[in-house]
Amino acid sequence: MDIKDGANYAPSAEAEKVVAPGEFIFACAFLDHGHIYGQTNGLRDAGGTLKYVYDPDPDRIARFVETYPEVKVAESFAQILEDPEIRLVNSAAIPDLRCDIGIQVMRAGKDYFTDKSPFTSLEQLHRARDVAAETGQKYAVYYAERLHNDAAWQAGELIRQGTIGRVIQVLNLAPHRLAKATRPAWFFEKDRYGGILTDIGSHQVEQFLTYAGCSSASVNFARVENFSHPDKPGLEDFGELSLTGDNGASFYSRVDWYTPEGQSTWGDGRSFIVGTEGSIELRKYLDVAREAPSSRLFLVNRETEQEIECLGRTGFPFFGQLILDCLHRTENAMTQAHSFAAAQISMQAQMLADTQTEAP
Repeated sequence: MDIKDGANYAPSAEAEKVVAPGEFIFACAFLDHGHIYGQTNGLRDAGGTLKYVYDPDPDRIARFVETYPEVKVAESFAQILEDPEIRLVNSAAIPDLRCDIGIQVMRAGKDYFTDKSPFTSLEQLHRARDVAAETGQKYAVYYAERLHNDAAWQAGELIRQGTIGRVIQVLNLAPHRLAKATRPAWFFEKDRYGGILTDIGSHQVEQFLTYAGCSSASVNFARVENFSHPDKPGLEDFGELSLTGDNGASFYSRVDWYTPEGQSTWGDGRSFIVGTEGSIELRKYLDVAREAPSSRLFLVNRETEQEIECLGRTGFPFFGQLILDCLHRTENAMTQAHSFAAAQISMQAQMLADTQTEAP
């Protein structure tokens, strides 16, 4: 099992339960992406009570029920939407379907928690933004590479405490393993997944906005390619982008599907964060040729130079914060504006890259 489906997104013994059993009841629906297990684990670890699951595929349902035997299988998605006990619907549908599912959820008076990317077009984002404003419901997004990674989370805490001063530059490297034979057909259809910058890139943009304290950013450069998979013309196996934040901070990210088969994890995700008084390096999932799994942070500032193993130590507070936000109608886990901005900027980068690719 790749670590993306294992240690980093597995149940956490360090998580704080913020509610008692039955106080926050949620359901899962549309299990197309394996991230649904990380989302579900995070909510359960924080005290959420899983009531229902729905998916049209009986094989996906069987695997989910085996993992969470307490769950009830809903006869239809409508059964979940009509149940007054359900506070939040947790979902990892095919990306181009996520918006319409979320709109149904919000109009039913429930909050929505979707896997990234939350949209595949700006038109979808605009519709979701309007319905969220109209209903007052949440359209929350699982940007797992920060929210469900110990080192990435700890970096945010250190930055918030002023440990490296003001962040002026972030660099993210995000290789992923393709595992072509295991992927569903939609994974190779660009209209379904939205392009590599829309998809994987949304993780990276969200991290930049958080670490650099930006509300928005402009796209300086963006590029996508299919370098070596002519049998899958809809696949983009490489992408890169450059941004400048509204506070002047800069960002570069490379995303790709080129993790070598010999590597022990799905991807050697790295971040390099430069501040005015120090720097942070993140080795998010392994320390190459030394240890895997691992979630390491390297900190240098005026007082210290240290290596910190973060794996298994944070408890992933985002999920408890999200539950309390849903109950109290606050925005401590992530503001709606922030979650939408990360998606919007990644899609704007994708559009620029698409324009460059299509140019004669």
